[in-house]
Amino acid sequence: MAEQFLTLEHKDRAEILEVAALKTGRPAHLLEKDIWVVWALSVLFDSPLGDDLTFKGGTSLSKAYRVIDRFSEDLDLTYSIRKLLEDFVKNPDALPSTTSQANKWTNAVRNRLPIWITESIMPLMQQAIENYSLEATLEIGGKDRDKLFLIYDPLKRGTGYVSPQIILEFGARGTGMPNEIKQVVCDASGHVPGIIFPTSTPKVMKIARTFWEKATAAHVYCAQQRLRGERYSRHWYDLVMLMKSEHCNNILSDLETANAVAQHKSFFFIEKDTHGNKIDYMAAVSGRL
Repeated sequence: MAEQFLTLEHKDRAEILEVAALKTGRPAHLLEKDIWVVWALSVLFDSPLGDDLTFKGGTSLSKAYRVIDRFSEDLDLTYSIRKLLEDFVKNPDALPSTTSQANKWTNAVRNRLPIWITESIMPLMQQAIENYSLEATLEIGGKDRDKLFLIYDPLKRGTGYVSPQIILEFGARGTGMPNEIKQVVCDASGHVPGIIFPTSTPKVMKIARTFWEKATAAHVYCAQQRLRGERYSRHWYDLVMLMKSEHCNNILSDLETANAVAQHKSFFFIEKDTHGNKIDYMAAVSGRL
């Protein structure tokens, strides 16, 4: 009879990770962290809160679309601005009409999002931890207190570069559209007979939107002529892999999504170039990237 991985004793789980490591060629500590990633997704999207959440970013490219091979370890999530700012958002596009209004919306998000994380997400995650008798703790952090750290007691350890924690980073300045339901499974799934690993079916931001989010970010990096540190290299890698993927032609022809990203960032992510001029996001999606 099949057994749930998370319900097993520590010794058994550790042995299973070693077996999966041999079968997959991936280090056991990465397989373990991946299990926590998928478990966290299942907790969120199996709950009523999942109706207003969208899973996006590099981990969605790895886990939902399988277009990148790098180990993406954290969760980037959008909580719909329509839910968080119901009293502000009146138009169907969920965009402000002026820059001044955008600033008011941004300030409201900064004030309300940490409260929502504390009052809604933390109790949900804590209850799931207790239900499974898992050894993990939760902490809120980040400059704007928009990140929830799921810190687990690891069965396996690596070099120290990959830490035993999952960072759930929340944003709420968009709708999370367009999105679609995708199946997400653990990298260890199917490699150890009789063991059931966590699975999830989150709402995932469509791949074209993720591409244009990353492409417009790269547009800013280049206009500002400054490097952002080694962890930003993942964005360039993701763009390269997306351009090599079977999705490339559809992504580049999806001008509706490209323009929507540029319009959204023009309100909510105003940046300046090396000369102090406002960076034009529309240029990035109309042939002048």
